[in-house]
Amino acid sequence: MTQVRNNWQITEIEDLFNLPFNDLIFESHSIHRKYFNPNEVQVSTLLSIKTGACPEDCAYCSQSSRNDTGLERERLLPIDEVVEAALEAKSNGATRFCMGAAWRNPTDKSLSHVIDMVSAVKDLGMETCVTLGMLEKDQAKKLKGAGLDYYNHNLDTSPEFYGEVISTRTYDDRLKTLEHVRDAGINVCSGGILGMGETRHDRARLLQELANLPKHPESVPINDLVQIKGTPLDGIDKLDSFEFIRTIAVSRILMPKSYVRLSAGRTEMNDEMQSLCFFAGANSMFYGDRLLTTDNPDENHDQALFSRLGIQYEKKKVSAPIGI
Repeated sequence: MTQVRNNWQITEIEDLFNLPFNDLIFESHSIHRKYFNPNEVQVSTLLSIKTGACPEDCAYCSQSSRNDTGLERERLLPIDEVVEAALEAKSNGATRFCMGAAWRNPTDKSLSHVIDMVSAVKDLGMETCVTLGMLEKDQAKKLKGAGLDYYNHNLDTSPEFYGEVISTRTYDDRLKTLEHVRDAGINVCSGGILGMGETRHDRARLLQELANLPKHPESVPINDLVQIKGTPLDGIDKLDSFEFIRTIAVSRILMPKSYVRLSAGRTEMNDEMQSLCFFAGANSMFYGDRLLTTDNPDENHDQALFSRLGIQYEKKKVSAPIGI
């Protein structure tokens, strides 16, 4: 078995990026086969439970109050609408239901409403994931008590490039939230966004930060920037598709037991590119025609692609909810 490491040097990671494409993909696919069924993909559905008016200044985000994107602010969704959406996701093959709120950090009152949502979705027999911004230690413990399976909090990019994208929270703030989540016993979902003007070195540094955490994130979402009118990153040069696939492959090599997820940006990927991503080691994706505020391929298209590739949805047993 490939050794699981948390001490990757940046030169080692850059050497992987610099391999001939066929050699890199062969290596990543070989590792993928050792830990996963290469013909199964875990499927999640993402729902925005509170949209818009976020005080952060993330240069890529339509929900930032500082970006003039025309997005209207919405209140926290009622629990019955969340349950209805989760039931539909489950009927379409999703095993995990992810809920996202545009907050810098949740208040304790807001968190109590989210905890009710987590419990309700768990009762449907689905895995649960939330992304709510920064968390305090006691808040992470409360979410664990509700039975939360995953918490998403992306590092976004390298520590060195981070200040070019966000100024309202620090890289250390993000690492601290991941620490609270990990210490609470919740699975960590953390990845980044490619195509924001970063260099290959930045992409290597992002993966180094993730792979050298005390424990590899159980889920690693890799996003291809969706350019949104009214955000500072609209109009930036798009990332080469082979560079994106290389990043998927290196992620798989560095974090062999993690689920590597194709996240935002799939609408602009053709079927051939997505197929190469799955071959390179991606084995998770978001399913459904919406990701928070951006488009996603519809279910029929994904089903047709999976049929052509002989890929099946991964089936998972979900643990029973735990009382607070």
